[in-house]
Amino acid sequence: MNTKHTIPSDEELTAFIDGELTAEEAARIQTIVQEDESVAERLEFLARASLPFNQAFAPLLAEAPRQKLETMLAAIPAQPSARPASTPAFASRRRFLGALAASLVAGIAIDRAVIGVGKGFSAKDENSEWRAVVADYISLYTPETLAGPVPGREDQAAQLASLNEKLGLSLSPQAVSLQGIDFKRALLLQYDGKPLAQIAYLDPETGPMALCIVKSDAGSKAPDLESRKGMNVVYWSNATHALMLIGHAAADRMTAIAKGVRGALSA
Repeated sequence: MNTKHTIPSDEELTAFIDGELTAEEAARIQTIVQEDESVAERLEFLARASLPFNQAFAPLLAEAPRQKLETMLAAIPAQPSARPASTPAFASRRRFLGALAASLVAGIAIDRAVIGVGKGFSAKDENSEWRAVVADYISLYTPETLAGPVPGREDQAAQLASLNEKLGLSLSPQAVSLQGIDFKRALLLQYDGKPLAQIAYLDPETGPMALCIVKSDAGSKAPDLESRKGMNVVYWSNATHALMLIGHAAADRMTAIAKGVRGALSA
């Protein structure tokens, strides 16, 4: 029979993962983990949760209630595998959790956006893994996440320049413009050690939308459609990159938008 114990907080569990507890405290949490399956699952999630939402969720960090943020974090599935030893990925997650706690009090916005995950997803094809990660990330966007004025064309070009440099692209504001949908920001992220371009939009009808691009040597693939996290995804690839357009718009509308993007990017 399990003995009664105080459930460790996420901060205590992350400190346990990062080896920052005293031997006595570490032993206490180890005992709880062995006795309480829910704590073991939470530890597994925190050990694997290396999707930092820093820059992407800066507008939410200052305003969202703690319960809502914890629900958002808990919605991210843990990757099934043995519990790993402490790695540099934990440092990024630890910084994010610490900053998140601070932001709830002081409204501090976090200043980095990185996606870094291992290869634990079941994939229908070679490129589906990165789409699953992006879908998890984009599913947490709300219209408030992308609130604010639309940057001017010069600002857009400056943001796109860093993506072009890292991914060998030649994106321009005109090429990534979506009719009737506001360009909000271009971010340089990282997936599996490779740069990942994310161009975020706000559709006045259906909310957040994103065009994401990563280098790929899987070869050209015609556009296809899938559903992830309640959103529609149109994905395709060319000789050097894999691309996806993800959003809440209906499948036929997403397909039409993606067709326009493909044409503009290949022009």
